[in-house]
This record gives sequence, structure tokens and C-alpha cells, in this order.
Amino acid sequence: MASQTKPVLHGYFRSSCSWRVRIAFALKGIEYDQVPVNLIKDGGQQLTEQYKKLNPMLQVPAVEIDGITLSQSLAVIQYVDETRPGPRLLPADPKKRAQVRMISDVIASGIQPLQNLYVIQKIGAEKMQWAQHFIDRGFQALEPILKQTAGKYCVGDEISMADVCLVPQVYNAERFKVDVGQYPTIHRLNQTLVEIEAFKATDPSCQPDTPADLRA
Repeated sequence: MASQTKPVLHGYFRSSCSWRVRIAFALKGIEYDQVPVNLIKDGGQQLTEQYKKLNPMLQVPAVEIDGITLSQSLAVIQYVDETRPGPRLLPADPKKRAQVRMISDVIASGIQPLQNLYVIQKIGAEKMQWAQHFIDRGFQALEPILKQTAGKYCVGDEISMADVCLVPQVYNAERFKVDVGQYPTIHRLNQTLVEIEAFKATDPSCQPDTPADLRA
């Protein structure tokens, strides 16, 4: 049984991992509270001893839900899919479910970590070229996969966890000046998804901690 207490999302407006959770909550119709964790201010609020108790990896998000704390976005998404009503984010069909997990892992494990804030800060002056290289490398793999699996969305015609992962990654690609038009399937899917309310309402441009100059 789902708890009556609202989940608490500790996140950052521009974190793609936090955004994945926001999208999943929106798609499932889950009300939640947000606690901003500014990754830049005060040397990085995720680095405090207090926050370390929530997420020992010192990353966002951390989600307090049903008396437990989860600190990986895909674990959160799969948990809410298994415990809350609403549209399924992992298909019932085992083959489609495996495809959704594959695409999600390509993004969440193979692309995003190589251009997240911590890595980029370590790279220094070459950060733009570094990010572009690894996003392009990932998209070159993702494009033919999606060509095989996509219908209206990443896997067939139902929104899934794969779509939840795709949109924040395309946002990151555009931030790092990657030409997403080179990847027609990725581009088409993203254009469709960003018009859906759950994706619009959770966009980094309209979160409680979005700086005034970045608001839509």
C-alpha cells in the first residue's frame, strides 16, 4: 500500500536525474514536495554531511518515500511504477520491458554520467568538447536502437521509462551544442514528448529553484 505521506524529492532544477523523477511523478499523478539542493552554491550543497546521510554518493536526487530513501533515479521510477496506479512506465510485455530498460541504461549509465557536473568540473577547459564527444558517441548508439524499437514513443506507442530518460538527455545535448538533428529518430521522439504536459510542467525552466534569468 502506498503511504499517505507525500514523497519528498531532494533535487536540482537542471539535474537530468532529478528531472527524470519529476516526469515520472507527473505521469503517475503523484503529489510530492521538493527540497532544492543547489549543486553550485556554497561549494555544492550536495557535499554537506547532512545531505550525505540521504545520498552517500553526494548526488541528486534523493527521494524520501514510504519510509525509505532512494538515491538512484531509475530505482525511484521503478519503485513508483510498482507501488502506484496510473500509466505503466515499464511495459507488461517482457521483451518491451527489456527494451525500455536497455534504452534507459544506455542513457543513465552510458551517456549522462560522462557529462554530469562533477565530471565536467574535473575536465576543466576542455569540458565542452568532452561533453559533445560523449553525447555524440552515445547518440550514435542510441539512434539505431530507437529506430528498431520506436513507435510514437521510444518503445512502441506507450510512454515509458525510456522516454522519461530521453528528454532530459536531449536537453543536456542542446545545452552542450550537440546537433540533435543528426539523429532523426531521437529528434522526432523528443519533439513529440516535450509537448506533453508531464514533460512541460517538469522542465528545468519552471522549477521552484530555477534562477530568475533561466525561467521560461
